[in-house]
Amino acid sequence: MGEPAEPVPFEVYQEGVYLHGTKADLAVGDLLVPGRGSNFEEGRTMNYVYVTETLDAATWGAELAVGEGRGRIYVVEPTGELEDDPNVTDKKFPGNPTRSMRSREPVRVVGELTDWVGHPPELLQAMRDGLAELRRRGEAVIED
Repeated sequence: MGEPAEPVPFEVYQEGVYLHGTKADLAVGDLLVPGRGSNFEEGRTMNYVYVTETLDAATWGAELAVGEGRGRIYVVEPTGELEDDPNVTDKKFPGNPTRSMRSREPVRVVGELTDWVGHPPELLQAMRDGLAELRRRGEAVIED
């Protein structure tokens, strides 16, 4: 096998496998629970835990999460019902091709991907710049 490939937008990692990108250092068996601080907005408490079936969306989560340390992508298992994430579904990507979902129930860490490749630096910087512009205009709203 060759080097891990860059993430491909909208490509499902493995059918039925959920991923969570963050900078948190977690272990197998740990639970991600609602009521914790946001990965993307300092000082905000989240009512949901967010997961995706695409490596690309999980990679963005790992790269853009607030905090120190390296980004991490965990394989997770929901303990309750999932619903489409309204922050991307039909607002930004009709039909939810990012396969982004959320839950009010805990999500259990069952593994970690260690061989993922981040987005190219210029694409990552363009995303950061775009998000900063949305924040500047007051449009970086998370529906939670």
